[in-house]
Amino acid sequence: MTIMLKAVSRRTVLKSAAIGAAAFGLRPDLALAAGQTVTLADIGVGDPNGDWSTYTKETGNTVNVVSIGNGPSAVLNQLIAGGGRQSYDIINIVGGMQNPLVENDLIVPLDVSRLKNWQNNAYIAEYFKPGSKGFDFIGYEGTIYGVPTVLQGDSFAYLPEKTGGTLDSYGALFDPKFKGFVALEDNYTTAGQKTALYLKSAGLTEINDPSDMSKEEIAKVVDFLIEKKKEGQFRVIWSSFEQAVNLLVNQEVYVMDCWEPMVFAAKAKGVDAVYAKPKEGYLLWAMAAYLVKGDRSPEKIEASYQLLDYMLSPEYGAMITSLRGYMTNPQAPAFAAQSDKFDEATAKRIAEIDAGVKEKFEAGGTWQARWPTNIETYEEEWQRFKAA
Repeated sequence: MTIMLKAVSRRTVLKSAAIGAAAFGLRPDLALAAGQTVTLADIGVGDPNGDWSTYTKETGNTVNVVSIGNGPSAVLNQLIAGGGRQSYDIINIVGGMQNPLVENDLIVPLDVSRLKNWQNNAYIAEYFKPGSKGFDFIGYEGTIYGVPTVLQGDSFAYLPEKTGGTLDSYGALFDPKFKGFVALEDNYTTAGQKTALYLKSAGLTEINDPSDMSKEEIAKVVDFLIEKKKEGQFRVIWSSFEQAVNLLVNQEVYVMDCWEPMVFAAKAKGVDAVYAKPKEGYLLWAMAAYLVKGDRSPEKIEASYQLLDYMLSPEYGAMITSLRGYMTNPQAPAFAAQSDKFDEATAKRIAEIDAGVKEKFEAGGTWQARWPTNIETYEEEWQRFKAA
């Protein structure tokens, strides 16, 4: 299933606003709803360590954070078969899932005119403008469905004490020197695409577009991974945030395909872990927070919009940048520097992270494909890899 995006413009935003209002039956004069609890299903990186105090203080509402998987199939299964459609108000996952979520009637269009922090967000204007790769992470057929909460460029982690120095290529994941001490994520949209980036860059396999491979191309990538798996290259295929962090902290692996927040978590526990700057480029992506379609009161929907707007605020952005290492809000560094919420060293680190992620986007790579054209083949081939 291909994501077909129309050329859009300011009219698209106005259209989204109109559709959103119609979908919710909202009135412009709807009173703010207090006393609501908004359930936020999150993949593990969008919770500011439980500090929703400003949101609660300003709205009178609270947040209930629950865990949700990140794999495309896992997200759909939890919403359709797992009861998430009714129990989750918002899902905060890696974006680009609009095609299956819309086609399965699981999310609703956003009325972005109700998000005051959307209007003056320079990162939204720069990285998610209509027609861009970034827009594919929040929009579908010209309509906006997702709030972009974070941006990031992914690579891999390594322990320099164990690897003997700097690593700058995804080829390290397949280097025989680290045989038995490498881990991959159980996710073809990350590990599979990074492998394709390496194979293409090294001239080992002809791949036209690592972000949207043909059936033959993804089969070649999996053939390569199976060959390495049978040679004993991979210690484990990890599937949860905690598992990945423990692999680094316990030094069970030296090189790992993972997310940068896992490096932050490992460093916080005293481990000298490094997030690589691969010469092949980064895997670029963005989180998107979606409003789940279901039987909800206007007050609950209002509270959900308030939470989405808070997640676009400089304060939330600064907290997530500090905790996870993601770029969030263009005003986050200045907010951190001026707020009593952060000490001077933390504010400086937030500014450095923000600048560092910008450099990743300038360096480039490929945008992650969450729902590639040949998604069924991707699923089948990844199962073949796991079963090998």
